[in-house]
Amino acid sequence: MGVRFSLPAPFMTKPKILVILGPTATGKSDLAVKLAKEYGGEVISADSRQVYKGLDIGTGKITKKEMRGVPHHLLDVADPRRTFTVARFVKLAEKAVEQITAKGKLPIICGGTGFYIQALVNGTVIPEVPPNGVLRNRLSKMSVEQLFKTLSKLDPERAETIDAHNPRRLVRAIEIATAIGKVPALSKNIDKYDATFIGLDMPLEKLKARIHARLLKRLKLGMLDEARKLHAAGLSWKRMEDLGLEYRYMARHLQGKITREEMVQQLYMEICHYAKRQMTWFKRDKRIDWSVPSSNTSSL
Repeated sequence: MGVRFSLPAPFMTKPKILVILGPTATGKSDLAVKLAKEYGGEVISADSRQVYKGLDIGTGKITKKEMRGVPHHLLDVADPRRTFTVARFVKLAEKAVEQITAKGKLPIICGGTGFYIQALVNGTVIPEVPPNGVLRNRLSKMSVEQLFKTLSKLDPERAETIDAHNPRRLVRAIEIATAIGKVPALSKNIDKYDATFIGLDMPLEKLKARIHARLLKRLKLGMLDEARKLHAAGLSWKRMEDLGLEYRYMARHLQGKITREEMVQQLYMEICHYAKRQMTWFKRDKRIDWSVPSSNTSSL
């Protein structure tokens, strides 16, 4: 892809970082490892669910073998029973960047959670908004469709990228929008780092095929058993619903609410919608140099 880097010199005021992003199933982790091996880097995960311990197969967390000896940061740093915030991500990621840079290595931010990447690189973090009990009580009586419609009126841009089936996230987004207005837009200038952005994308039909193949592969690897173990260890069905995507639909299947076939079909469609939301977020940022992954990318 013609990417060239030089490690940061001591006199530079901004640490040099590489950001690899894009929708799910495009091979971001493979590329991050490849470039880390080539340029002497370490990877910082920017995935809002891979931070949780035990969410391995369902989130597509990179394995030790796939890391090929490259150190990875911000994996398995949180209890899945408790919500991990963007503010905590930024704090841990900034520390990781400092540690990696101090060793003369290149920090490589890799992931598909656009808000995490934005908050880290641009320093854009939503101000602390305390819970609004009165508002939450009113919103609790609304369906997810009504919540999404409400958010769309308050903050159309956030509504384009949010998980429209997650009532907890919808309520929180409405709470924030009610208190401070719209989510801050992407800054046009890089504030904190000297960053190079690489975005991975591919034709829609090819991406859908990869999403479907990856889903079937994860089921064969024991994704449902992973969900069973998480629940047995104390992760409630409600919390699994909140974690979204794979865990939401596995929770519904394991409770007998949907069949296995319904789970696979509904999950496939939801992951495709998620990939679309990711691209909606990333396409706003004109700094990203987009590339199409090579056809021999091994990882799904």
